[in-house]
Amino acid sequence: MTLPATDAGVLLEAVGIEKRFGGLTALSGVSLTLRSGEIYGLIGPNGAGKTTMFNVLTGLYQPDGGVFRFDGQELSGLKPHRCAASGIARTFQNIRLFANMTALENVMVGQHLRTRAGVLGAILRTGAVRAEEARVVRRAHELLCYVGIDRHANTTARNLPYGDQRRLEIARALATEPKLLALDEPAAGMNPTERQALGQLISRIRGDGTSVLLIEHDVKLVMGLCDRVAVLEYGKKIAEGPPRDVQRDPAVITAYLGTAVHETGGRS
Repeated sequence: MTLPATDAGVLLEAVGIEKRFGGLTALSGVSLTLRSGEIYGLIGPNGAGKTTMFNVLTGLYQPDGGVFRFDGQELSGLKPHRCAASGIARTFQNIRLFANMTALENVMVGQHLRTRAGVLGAILRTGAVRAEEARVVRRAHELLCYVGIDRHANTTARNLPYGDQRRLEIARALATEPKLLALDEPAAGMNPTERQALGQLISRIRGDGTSVLLIEHDVKLVMGLCDRVAVLEYGKKIAEGPPRDVQRDPAVITAYLGTAVHETGGRS
């Protein structure tokens, strides 16, 4: 299957994505279009297929059907490091940091895709290699400051507070210089104050030029942040559109949001 030419402004386009695990169909004909400069939310009940869709789009799973294209390039079937090199970075529902490395070192690892020094350069310690190493350290500090945890630069990741571990994952993902940042339940385990600060950070990331794809169970956060939202149920997309329209959709109300939903998001 080949996608037609991409419309101007479209960053990611997925058409008819299928994914099966044995006799279980996790995704059935899911199509999404995400525009440059957009925060796009993907919501649905537990088991709806949200993380499976993320895993397909970031190369962790190979789709059983359908194709997707990112920034004009077809990425269907590529490995995770190739997807990352193309400009898609992600965080995980279950935090995956290098637990015994410092916060600074975790972010430095994230820059590996964008460095040029090879084995020979590392052995010879050329001026170019030393300059690149200094740039990597400097950029890691900048990103820790950007997400608000620069005070923890030398703290081992496993010893960071939970909310700061979430922020560290975002900093490490940003270190790859992505065009699209895919966040898988970044507010999980956060208190209301932390969620509010996270929302401000996500808005800032978009404002600074990185598009965002967001999975999140906090409906109020999603509806307040996203330009458009898609809803999955049992592996199928049942609604898509601006938050105000989606939260009024009868199928969405039945499947996920409850019997009545206020415009601010959340259950009645």
